Amino acid sequence: MTGSSALTGPHAPTLDLGGRTALVTGAAGGIGRACALRLAAAGAKVRAVDRDAAGLEALAERAAGLAGSVEPRVLDLTDLDAAEHAAAGTDVLVNNAGIQLVRPIEEFPPEVFHTVLTVMLEAPFRLIRGALPHMYGQGWGRIVNVSSVHGLRASAYKAAYVAAKHGLEGLSKTAALEGAPHGVTSNCVNPAYVRTPLVERQITDQSRAHGIPEERVVSEVLLQDSALKRLIEPEEVAEAVAYLCGPHASFVTGTSLVLDGGWTAH
Repeated sequence: MTGSSALTGPHAPTLDLGGRTALVTGAAGGIGRACALRLAAAGAKVRAVDRDAAGLEALAERAAGLAGSVEPRVLDLTDLDAAEHAAAGTDVLVNNAGIQLVRPIEEFPPEVFHTVLTVMLEAPFRLIRGALPHMYGQGWGRIVNVSSVHGLRASAYKAAYVAAKHGLEGLSKTAALEGAPHGVTSNCVNPAYVRTPLVERQITDQSRAHGIPEERVVSEVLLQDSALKRLIEPEEVAEAVAYLCGPHASFVTGTSLVLDGGWTAH
């Protein structure tokens, strides 16, 4: 065998982000909270970005005693200039923040469509744009975009969310191609339905859109296309994000790591 590798030995290296700065959006709850805690546990200094000041403070308290730290940053991602500025100097960027509204296209409010695309596609572009100069300068960076199975498949009544996630997939691949010569990887993580407040809030909307009782929404709508009949836990998604930041994933870029319980196997 020719060449050499730092990945020798019988065991996979543990994730060590000591000395690295990570930024996680939507960090006050759900997947973002789990990602912030996981990266802080690996030693990163985490800039935790969200509109929810109370949630961020609770996160910072929860992170006390971890190898790294969590720095709460209250930020509305519709302020695109502020978002780009917040990403300056980061080594790891996790674009996670998302919003959802379930409505037929003919009833979908245009202003909500605009906001969803702003938060979930334009803001990630601006955050990546703000992070890349530092990443390029040091020859290392990790961009992880929390996409969705809806970045690969469509569902009815989710025009804005599906459009944003499909766009995020393309943005991530473009960043991967441009970043490769500079040691920067860019990937998506694509979970199916995760046990988060965002999903819980969908149940009423889905009940109304599909004309079925709320108690039937999880089994008949959310998990209909999944071979595994359960919701994913936020910590499972955070482990996938952590993997993409680690040494064994240095050759993984421009792709989508799918955690969909078999949804896309159909």
